[in-house]
Formats: sequence, C-alpha cells, structure tokens
Amino acid sequence: MKENFAKITTLGELKASGYESKSIKDELRLNLLDKISKGENAFQGIWGYEESVIPELERAILSRHNINLLGLRGQAKTRLARLMVNLLDEWIPMVQGSEINDDPLNPLSRFSRELIKEKDDKTPISWLHRSDRFYEKLATPDVTVADLIGDVDPIKAANMKLSYADDRVIHFGMIPRSNRCIFVINELPDLQSRIQVSLFNILQEGDIQIRGFKLRLPLDIQFVFTANPEDYTNRGSIVTPLKDRIGSQILTHYPGEIEIAKKITKQEAQLDKRQSESIYVPELAKDLLEQISFEARKSEYVDSKSGVSARTSITAFENLLSTAERRALISGEDKTQIRLSDFMGVIPAITGKIELVYEGEQEGADAVAIILFEEAIKTLFPNYFPKIEKLEHKEAVGPYDNLINWFFETEGFELMDNLTDKEYKKLLNSIPELNALLDNYQPDISQQDAFFLKEFLLWGLVAYKKLSKRRFQKGYQFKDLYGSYISKL
Repeated sequence: MKENFAKITTLGELKASGYESKSIKDELRLNLLDKISKGENAFQGIWGYEESVIPELERAILSRHNINLLGLRGQAKTRLARLMVNLLDEWIPMVQGSEINDDPLNPLSRFSRELIKEKDDKTPISWLHRSDRFYEKLATPDVTVADLIGDVDPIKAANMKLSYADDRVIHFGMIPRSNRCIFVINELPDLQSRIQVSLFNILQEGDIQIRGFKLRLPLDIQFVFTANPEDYTNRGSIVTPLKDRIGSQILTHYPGEIEIAKKITKQEAQLDKRQSESIYVPELAKDLLEQISFEARKSEYVDSKSGVSARTSITAFENLLSTAERRALISGEDKTQIRLSDFMGVIPAITGKIELVYEGEQEGADAVAIILFEEAIKTLFPNYFPKIEKLEHKEAVGPYDNLINWFFETEGFELMDNLTDKEYKKLLNSIPELNALLDNYQPDISQQDAFFLKEFLLWGLVAYKKLSKRRFQKGYQFKDLYGSYISKL
C-alpha cells in the first residue's frame, strides 16, 4: 500500500489521492471480514482454539469491542493480542512530528491542529507501519497515572518559557502516544484500583485529565487486557466499572488433546539445527512429555488454580534434547536417540513451572515431578501393552510373569546413563522375555522406536509395582520387586 502513497508527503496530496480515514476498530473489523470471506486464518500459530477462543475473539473484533482475555498462565493470551496487529492496514498516514500519531484528516493534538492551520495543504505527513502500532504494558504495582496518561513536564515548560496554565507543558503518557494503535495491558488485576479508575473515561468518552488540564482527546485505541483468574484472589481484582466498559471477556484454556499440545511444543521449542538433525525423538517420547503436563493439571499435589503453563512442556522438551545431546557428546557419538532415562533431565523444567499445594510441599518438588512422570507412564501404558490391574487373581498367568521371573532369577541389570547407542541396544536386547513381549504386542513397531518402547515397558512395570528401580550415581538398576526387598533386609 505504501507504494501507492510513496509520493504522498503533504496533506494536499493525501486529500487529492482520495484517502479516507478509518478508526482502528473499523480497520480491524474490515480486514477481518476480508480474511473470513477468503477463508484465511487470521491467527496463525494458535492451536486448540479453532472452535472456542478464536470464534469469540473474531466476534468481539467484528463488534468493535475492547477485549479482556481471561485465563491461566501459558494460554497464549499475549500471543493472541500481538497477532491482532496483522489485521491492521499495512500503512496509515500521520502528521509528521505528532506525538500521538495524529490523523492528518482528523487531528486531535494542539500541535497538529496549529501546524495544519499554519501550513494547510503543505502540512508534511509521514507513514506509520502496522508493526509500529502495538504498545504493551505489564501492570505492576509501581505503574502510575503519569506513566499511562501523562504529566506536566517542568523542564519542557522552562525550555519553552511556558506558563503551567499552557497545555503545551503536558508530557503525554503511553496511552495517548498509542493513539490509532493496539494497546495491551497485561495482568490487569495487578494494576492498582486508583490507576484502573483513570481508564474509565478513556474507554468510554475519550476524555483525559492531567494535573487539572481537561483535554477532549477522543483517542482511537483498541484496548486488549489480559488477566489471570488467580490474581483476583491473590493480588487484586478488576474494578467493576472498568469491567463494565470492556466489551467482551474471552476465556482461554489449555490444550484438550496431546496432539494439539505436541504441535504447540514443536512450534515454540528453541532448537538449533544440530539438535534437530542429530537426535531422534520417538512419537511415544513426545506423547509422554506432554502427558506429564496433563497429569500435573489434575494432580492432588499441584495447585490447579495456578495452572500448569504450556511453557512446561516446551522447556521440558528443550531439556530432554539437551540431555540426549550431552550424553552423546560424552560418549563420543554424532547421533543418538531419546531414551526414557533421559527424562530425568527434564525435572528442573517441571519443578520451576508448577505451584504445589501443602501435600506437594510435603513430598518435595523433585518427588512430585517423579510422581507426575510415573503417572504419565501409567496413563499411556495400556495403549501399548495389556493393562495391569490393581487386583489380580493369584493363580492366573499374567502376560508379564516370564519377564518378572527373569528378574527374579537373575541379579537384574544396570542401565548406565552414558552408554553408547550400541551398548544401550545390546543391553536391552539381552533380555529375551522383553523381546518376546514386544514381538507379541507391538509387532509392527519400527526398529528405531523399539528400544524406547522396551525401556518404557520396564519403567511401566516399575510404576505398577511389578519391578523395582534404584538410582545410583551413574545409572539405574532394575530388579525383581521382592528380591530387592529381601536384599534390603
């Protein structure tokens, strides 16, 4: 679009071009209507919201509403707000030198009005790209009215030799400077109530008041607020008159399915080329990683009101690949694949992301992370192998009896952390009953995935209390459950 107006540098040329001004809400509305009619996705990279959040957000934009996105942490609230920029016109004209992006055809500030009065059609204009029309402020207790609305600038008054009665001494805050832009206030309940009150007239009437100056500035702003339900009880709340002035409140949520969670993790994980090309990740490993977050969201040890962010899986996936990468480097290998024991490397990513209730604090963060990992294994285990019931008939022959007897009759085996891939595979292949179970229940599994599945089976039997597992300095020891108990005695 700028190419069409590249030669337009004055107000007279702009009028002659036939340019028509639009409010920002009309811009968003018209461009969204165009995308919907063409079947285009206005919010690319957002997964799991196709039938819930995005339709509500689109309806709010079509209704020209200010919007409040309400949801727990890690639910893409800020991402949604930033993607709204793509619905703006690519370029818009503004009066050159204006502090508040004045529309040349509808100026608000004294500066622009006087400049146009003086130069008329020769008033210089510049062009503002949509990427520069996004303002964002994190609500913190130290935010002031001066930060958001503005204040009197004594230095400006002194330099220009102006009286404090002259409105030119005003220094505009972030909100007036975001005129004709999208303005996002994150974590709105953290904003002090008296600061929230200062937004009332801006949202409704367009008036702003600075140190006694009552300025009629019908600011043209698309407000987007984000809030976490937890904040309503822990830190603050949104005052009722402000909520009344926000057109639409939209509830966000976590992914409902593992497949959607995997898409988000794949998209957001910060991996380099070496990690992507040198480390093979079985699909089961990806499922298991996401299942940990699903287990955390329903765990009795985790504060459900606080939520479990999607960043948990993202940072855990990054840690998982880094664990395998480090192991391969120590073993002198260029390529490797994810092992189930590598998951112990994701514990720091989990413990830093979950808020524990009292029972969880008693267990300890690391212990809770292990519990979530084992619960994830138990949830996925029946998808691959026969389900292990809590109560089993003593005389019945179970599918795992031969494997358990193998551990009973041997000293078990040790799975060291830094084995080469060749040593790792040879060790798992050395258990004939383990191979038989895989051949029986997963005959079509690829050779590359088979070794992860073998280890998954062993950890599953440990989770179901059929085998014991002990961590020592350089690896894990798997043994028969009762043999391990007797040896302790």
